[in-house]
Amino acid sequence: MPFELRDHTADVAVEATGETLGEAFAAVADGLTAAMCDDVPDGGERFDLEVTAESREAALFDYLDELIYRRDVDGVLPADSEATVERVDGEWRVSATARGVPLADVVARDVKAVTYSEMDLSETDGGWRAYVVFDV
Repeated sequence: MPFELRDHTADVAVEATGETLGEAFAAVADGLTAAMCDDVPDGGERFDLEVTAESREAALFDYLDELIYRRDVDGVLPADSEATVERVDGEWRVSATARGVPLADVVARDVKAVTYSEMDLSETDGGWRAYVVFDV
């Protein structure tokens, strides 16, 4: 799942693509991981999460916010993300999994929050493109 970190004034941005919306969401999540840590070791237990929201953009925001919350509360760096995104009863649902690498096993930079600033989620000829700015 391709992603690129982009310089963004005092923040960091992730530009990601995927053939499906879920692949694009997971690629942004992997970009978030790369923004926090240069070298992610093997190990860690997989965990599941699910979020629902009224729009695709809100679902992406809530998904990434939940990953940051899990980092803060559970003390794990979310890595190797997988996600599916579907519309159910008028809402967007993200069902995801990630490998939770214990923070004690990594040197991680702090990413404070996901932002709506400049967020873009668009369908392309090849799938989906996402652009997300994180507050560092």
